[in-house]
Amino acid sequence: MTKAQSTISPAQLDTIPVFKPLLEEEEIQACVEAMELGWLGMGSYVGQFEQALSDYLELNNRHVVALSTGHAAIHLGLLLAGLQPGDEVITPSFNNIADFQAILATGAKPVFCDIDETTLCIDLNKAEELVSPDTKALIAMDYDCLLCDHGAVAEFAQRHGIRVLHDAAHSFGSKYLGRPVGSFSDMTMFSFDPVKTITCIDGGALIVKTEEEAEQLREMRLIGMGQPSQVMYQNSRAWTYGVQRLGFRYHMANLHAAVGLKQLEKMESISITRQQSGILYNRLLEDVPFVRTPETDFSDVTPFLYYIRVPKELRESFREHLSQHGVDTGIHWQPGHWFELFKDCRHGDLSVTEQVGHEILSLPLHSHMTEESVQRVCNAVRQFDCG
Repeated sequence: MTKAQSTISPAQLDTIPVFKPLLEEEEIQACVEAMELGWLGMGSYVGQFEQALSDYLELNNRHVVALSTGHAAIHLGLLLAGLQPGDEVITPSFNNIADFQAILATGAKPVFCDIDETTLCIDLNKAEELVSPDTKALIAMDYDCLLCDHGAVAEFAQRHGIRVLHDAAHSFGSKYLGRPVGSFSDMTMFSFDPVKTITCIDGGALIVKTEEEAEQLREMRLIGMGQPSQVMYQNSRAWTYGVQRLGFRYHMANLHAAVGLKQLEKMESISITRQQSGILYNRLLEDVPFVRTPETDFSDVTPFLYYIRVPKELRESFREHLSQHGVDTGIHWQPGHWFELFKDCRHGDLSVTEQVGHEILSLPLHSHMTEESVQRVCNAVRQFDCG
């Protein structure tokens, strides 16, 4: 039997997907109620969702602004940082394409940095080598079930006088040194798209430190209209308003916020079940010789994905083997400097990124994932003949 062969056909198995949103009767009923309300734009549910996020994240003096997507949150965050054409943003090359496109959308340029071998988050020692007079911001991205050293990130930013955009698309519900992610960074973005830890169907949020910045965001998300959000949160709108800044159609819809509210109510069980699945994966795969598992015990972390690393020369045949055993897989991600659009961007040594980009592989992880499903995935992993 060759590496990718199997006596089991996909038709004989229900495929375990990489992603599976937790959508139950509560979310369906919330959609019905939001539709019956008839206010389909930004309205009362959005205001309630922002307040619920603020309470859950223990924001105290920080402010949350709900947006249409995580990408919108990154774009507006970078604009809020004052980026201009010609400015530079240091970002891990091992990052989502949304971050790179948001940088370009401001007229600034990505500068690609390597990642730490253990955390797969930005390597700040290598970032030091990339700082230039044009550096205006740094993106600190948490990856899957691992967090950046955010204390060191804050010190780095202060030392160089730059803004930090904390990309927490993967780490909603996690804590850093006992503090909820979102409650301590310069700016923090969250994504609530269809496959994230919690979903709003699609949605995002940006957390900022001052009411002044929050008010700027509220205008920018509504194509620059200076229309008071509190009016719209009463399912109404003002017909006269001022426009004093660039804006976009980046607001969150009522329907999406209604789903997000129900998802937030389930965060405790979502977090616990995802942690349990991650712990079980690590235990069942720890002695598989060709697999490298995340170096975490999952304490204080709500994992978005579960990743493994396998040798470059095995990855595609291994993925095919898992597919034949009814196990879906993903690749998160291709490094940014591999894309044609970004091939001329400035960068430093990217040796770790190069290796990880060829080895990374995402296995299925869901909220309320059964132990039997995790065991089935791990059994399929163990059955692979790595030669």
